[in-house]
Amino acid sequence: MAALTLGLLLLAAVLVSAVVDQLVPRISLPLIQIAIGVAVALVAGQAVNIDLDPELFLVLFIAPLLFDEAKHADKASLWEYRVPILSLAIGLVLVTTLAIGFAVNYFIPSIPLAAAFALGAALGPTDAVAVSSLSHTTNIPARQKAILKGELLLNDASGIVSFQFALAAVITGTFSLWGASVELVYSFVGGLVLGVALGWLGSFIVRRVRDIGVENTTFHVLFEVFVPFLVFLIAEACHVSGIIAVVVAGLMNVVAPRAMTPAVSRMNIVSSSVWKVLAFALNGVVFVLLGTQLPSAMHRTWDDASISNPWLLAYVLGITFILFFVRFLWVLGMELVGAKSQKRPFCKRDVRNALITTFSGAKGTITLSIMFTIPLYAYYSYELGAAVPFPQRDLLIFLACGTILCSLLLATFLVPLLAPNDAPQESEDEQRQRDVSAYLDILRGVVEELTARQNKDNELEVRAVIANYNARIEHVKEVNDIEDEPNVKLRLQALSWEEERVNALLGEDAVSPLVAYRYLGRLERVCGLLTHGGRVSTRWHSFVSRLRLLFRRGVNALVHEIPAANLPKRAEETRRLQVQVARYVIEKLEEAVASSTVPTEDAAGLLLEYQRTLSSLVATEAPIVSTTLEVASDITAVRRLACQLELEKIQELYEEGAIDRGYVRRLRDNVVLMQLDVDDRL
Repeated sequence: MAALTLGLLLLAAVLVSAVVDQLVPRISLPLIQIAIGVAVALVAGQAVNIDLDPELFLVLFIAPLLFDEAKHADKASLWEYRVPILSLAIGLVLVTTLAIGFAVNYFIPSIPLAAAFALGAALGPTDAVAVSSLSHTTNIPARQKAILKGELLLNDASGIVSFQFALAAVITGTFSLWGASVELVYSFVGGLVLGVALGWLGSFIVRRVRDIGVENTTFHVLFEVFVPFLVFLIAEACHVSGIIAVVVAGLMNVVAPRAMTPAVSRMNIVSSSVWKVLAFALNGVVFVLLGTQLPSAMHRTWDDASISNPWLLAYVLGITFILFFVRFLWVLGMELVGAKSQKRPFCKRDVRNALITTFSGAKGTITLSIMFTIPLYAYYSYELGAAVPFPQRDLLIFLACGTILCSLLLATFLVPLLAPNDAPQESEDEQRQRDVSAYLDILRGVVEELTARQNKDNELEVRAVIANYNARIEHVKEVNDIEDEPNVKLRLQALSWEEERVNALLGEDAVSPLVAYRYLGRLERVCGLLTHGGRVSTRWHSFVSRLRLLFRRGVNALVHEIPAANLPKRAEETRRLQVQVARYVIEKLEEAVASSTVPTEDAAGLLLEYQRTLSSLVATEAPIVSTTLEVASDITAVRRLACQLELEKIQELYEEGAIDRGYVRRLRDNVVLMQLDVDDRL
């Protein structure tokens, strides 16, 4: 019961931090969560004890967070900046481990060298939340931002592996450089290979499940959440690095298929929402835990008579200085090498970029998580007949907490001075245009997500709501004098899909050649009107295709289709062809809207045209009253969903800094009024 109460208290603190972050956007979210954790500990009036098994803490927090970071990593940027990223993620982590380890052991001899190395390794990884928080208030150059994001993904793995080896040296009391090097290579390569193998196996399972017709979003999202825990546990059972295996599996994006379909888009929407909440909760819980542990760690270490309190502060500041000084020298050398490779002079801008990269490397979730995995006891002594406590565990956690806090303060207040977000003040017209553009993006986003969630059961209802949103988009454009050129390219693409489907049916002998050729002729005339006689190459290709099919079937078969007695039959066959073609184009347009590869309102409008055409072709009888009432009821549910999606899009743009709080309030008020209108219609 105590564990449940603690868990609910931590989640409540994370919820409060989300509200405070909206009210005080200038303060980094991790600092807010740490402050709330400190407040929780002070209000509780006693130490908040965390008695989690170290391995459980590693699996519960680190594995899913690393998997989520890897899943959303920009693979193109990782490859483009692979040299500086690997230099920071592996080389700098090892150098930092050695520098801090030797320094801590020299100034605090009571901390063994291996334990000091463990502290240095834990301070290697940078924090994802801190880096993303900086992007909202600073103007970090694109190259530095890409390198920082790649570094925070890979240095987590190298830091944790180094920490585990240092911890093993403390517990066993022995350390062999050769043996550790061999084991490190085995652990790294083994984790890499196992991660690839398990990632491929996961993808294979997902493909087979889809082949048997299981497109259930709940199954696929739960399977994706299950993957990092399973990969980590299997890797640890095989005595290779579970962290490396999880990162590799995340980079392979096990669950998400390459093809984009409405079903896949629905799964991606739900998956993104689930992981966003899960990552926010886990990161928040760790930072709140840091806040709850600060008072007790400071109290125990502060009262330690063997070290004076001023020296404690000096140690924290000294470790912070070493951490950032080593990082600055490493990054500066990296920038110097980059300037020489580009055959350009080394300038002040390179020094500024090095400073930005240096102080943006704040420590946080991963550092604290792996420090909490330090066991209370190092080993059992048979001579003493008791377990031997881990040397200076409280002091190590105190030093790590103090360094995390200092790094977050430097990143929050120093980086904005180095990379100020000095965008020119917008005029009223520019702000209005920006707000209108953001509003159109919100409406388009709702249309895209509704299209992704459309299926055979809700097709009519979703179509009606999308038509309403398209009308709102057109109204906004009309009020703000936004004129769009007709999207001829998209219509030509739709006509080419029609032609593609007709030719495929001709090749399968599924349609009469005469009916197909007449339909293709009509398509050519429409294309001619749209392009004013263009598309010569396409027409030539179509002509050759028809000629080949004509000779294939023979003139006699074609003549057999001409008699007037077959006119009713031919009309019915034409209708069936139009139905098949319309369904094919609708499927293609739904994929285009869901993947955001075309202008949303143009594609959605064209999609509605084809859907209306299809409805008129397949309509055989008037709907009965009960069906009409059922559709009306379902439309109400879809409208509620659309309002919820619109609120989510508004919040996303606000968090990205695209719209201010006043405009957000007005947009939310509009959505609330629409929700009230929906409820009043019941």
